[in-house]
Amino acid sequence: MKKNLILMLALFLMFGYAFSQTNEELKGIVTNTENISLKGALVKINELNKGAITDVHGEFIISGLQKGSYEINISFLGYENLTTRVSLPTTTPFRFSLSKTPISLQEVVITDNYATNRKKDEPLGIEIVNEDYLKQNLGGSLMKSLERLPGISTIDIGSGQSKPVIRGLSFNRVVVVENNIKHEAQQWGADHGLEIDQYAVDNIEIIKGPASLMYGSDAIGGVIDMKNNKLPEKNSLSGAVDISGKTNNDFIGTSVSVEGRKEWFFATLTATLLDYGDFRVPTDSVDIYNYRAALHDNYLRNTAGNEQNLHLSFGLVKDKIQSRFYLSNVNSKSGFFANAHGLEPRNVDTDVHDRSSRDIQYPFQEVNHFKVINSTTIWQEKSRLEIDLGYQRNHREEWSQYVQHGYMPAVFPDTLDFDMDLERKFIKDIYSANVKFFYQASDKTQVNSGISGEYKENQINGRGFIIPAYSQVNIGGFVLGRHELSPSKQFQAGMRYDHGRIKTSSYFDWFPSPLDDAVDPETNFLQRAASINRSFSNFTWSLGYNYNPGKWNYKVNIGKSFRMPIPKELAANGVNYHRFSYEVGNPDLSPEIAYQLDLGITFGSEKFAAGASPFLNYFSNYIYLNPTSSHDRLYGNGNQIFIYTESQVLRYGGEFHSHYELLDWLQLGLIGEYIYSRQLSGEKEGYTLPFSPPASAIINLKYNEKTVGRIDNPYLSVDYKITAAQNNIVPPEVITKGYQVVNVGIGGEVNLYKQKLNLSIQVQNLLNKKYFNHTSYYRLINVPEPGRNFIVNINIPFHSSKTL
Repeated sequence: MKKNLILMLALFLMFGYAFSQTNEELKGIVTNTENISLKGALVKINELNKGAITDVHGEFIISGLQKGSYEINISFLGYENLTTRVSLPTTTPFRFSLSKTPISLQEVVITDNYATNRKKDEPLGIEIVNEDYLKQNLGGSLMKSLERLPGISTIDIGSGQSKPVIRGLSFNRVVVVENNIKHEAQQWGADHGLEIDQYAVDNIEIIKGPASLMYGSDAIGGVIDMKNNKLPEKNSLSGAVDISGKTNNDFIGTSVSVEGRKEWFFATLTATLLDYGDFRVPTDSVDIYNYRAALHDNYLRNTAGNEQNLHLSFGLVKDKIQSRFYLSNVNSKSGFFANAHGLEPRNVDTDVHDRSSRDIQYPFQEVNHFKVINSTTIWQEKSRLEIDLGYQRNHREEWSQYVQHGYMPAVFPDTLDFDMDLERKFIKDIYSANVKFFYQASDKTQVNSGISGEYKENQINGRGFIIPAYSQVNIGGFVLGRHELSPSKQFQAGMRYDHGRIKTSSYFDWFPSPLDDAVDPETNFLQRAASINRSFSNFTWSLGYNYNPGKWNYKVNIGKSFRMPIPKELAANGVNYHRFSYEVGNPDLSPEIAYQLDLGITFGSEKFAAGASPFLNYFSNYIYLNPTSSHDRLYGNGNQIFIYTESQVLRYGGEFHSHYELLDWLQLGLIGEYIYSRQLSGEKEGYTLPFSPPASAIINLKYNEKTVGRIDNPYLSVDYKITAAQNNIVPPEVITKGYQVVNVGIGGEVNLYKQKLNLSIQVQNLLNKKYFNHTSYYRLINVPEPGRNFIVNINIPFHSSKTL
């Protein structure tokens, strides 16, 4: 930490000259083609990343400028972006007129023209959402809130733990980025969600497809990039109070945010408290292998939890430099379904667990994630330098009652340095650094380059074992060029080199086991994991082309991606209590190499929009858990043994959407996705991949008006989701039947005298349908998805009228 602070002080001194200001002003007014003033339009100076918002009269002022020529961009919801060049000084205000934009499905997702432009510039498939979308689609976790997007699904365990799945790929194949730093936790654990507070996220970009070029190893399947970069207005103090409730698991949550800014200094603070009980399913029992476990009042016992989050950011913003610190602490405690975590379903004390739906009994987990990030951006006339430094600590503990398995002693010894009920403990420290340089070589050519490094160390403890302690170093660099062949044609090409080293520590059981089956067997402490010291390196590349003729957009991208094996894949040797399996690593695994072709075509007019994004993906050596015919004998449960192996895999599929404006206030939409995977080699040749999501589609009908009585921007949305049966499985998976679910959303901005409220109400699974999610870990023990759920979110903004 001291080194990071010294580096930041040096940067501030090095670029101190950038704080000088001049007195030129850019004044103007923004209207539509009918000469009506547009309040709330964003006017931005591209070279300086500086801007202003138009007032009620459509007027704006940007001060502190130098003499010269500037390129400005003006954007407003529902209107085409305007990019033009102005010169200072001038004696008269500028006037700008915006034209209405053609209809776009993207407006359902994010109310910002930035999304449309970003989609046109990015040759890969991309989705962009903002905080309004997250609140209108609030789920049990951040990832569940994104599940409605095409190509996005989740792997779930319980109501609060979800992992992102992009086009059927998950775990360490999807990179999660928060404020420019890769989020690092225990991604390998299926029962371990993301420790990120969705109430503290401004917007999210989701890149579908191989993004290793910009983000390095692990981005072989895609990226979820979350940002909290909204700047408060000058001389302002504002904030909001969020209150949320859910009926299915008696969830109640509140989040309070405050933000303020003087001329150049700003700060924001967000505090969140969440508490929820056991969630309900539309059945009175579940079949756990050969035993039917009865459920009390439809509750999945011991799935309650709570969360306490704190986020602080502060920094400075000047004409040519912006530096921001982010500090966050996310702390949670959540129970595991008592009938499905290393316990015999028959032996669960139902009297204790069913006494209350809100208590958290054994087994449970406690997770704390602390994070410090500094992001600094420095602008020059034709270039931009970005420096990101980060430190994270992820502390996770699993607790359950001590039960003798295999050769474990009946009485726990008092000579060990951990509690007998501490099943597993992980403490992971991560240090990250990124430096990126963007250079505008000409009006048509931009060259981006960067280097990134990461060091992580993970320590373990507790009576159980599945992965060893390890350390890992990654370093990589890239260069990416973009060239505008014409106003409607763009070409980009890039390459990257990555190098990484993984070192794992040996591990021996804390109790002796017999070496053979002799009458008086010799005893010893079995070695579960050996020391591993392996290095991996690879070149990756990408070529992309965009063509935007009028109402059409075409894109194509071809690239190679790379992923290092993770410590669990190399050195696992223990029981996964959530799927009753014994998992064994393979220290000889090679890094994954993938080649992918992405295509895209969209059309947008004033009344109709449609598009499709097909892809073709080939893995020369995909790594996955392969079930064997052997069973574990040392740990008493006879669990089936799974061994990490690799095979050639072919994947293809895509997403599509169409959107039609039936009336000015009524829109009809269709969103769908399809993925097919097939192993081309190995023991499971001809089979698909585990947790492959089935084909699905959403038919959406949405009502929108500008004003109804005291409600601004009211909406009513109905989703009819159709999911096909998943018959393509790989054992021990089972076929999952198709299903249909109806979800409803309603909301708007309610004006109560002088106070505005943003109200969002959802009804998920309106008809209380019993169905199974093929990508849920609970699918293996026949646990259906949650029943009907009413979700309410009330956002109460406040703003100080006093000048700070």
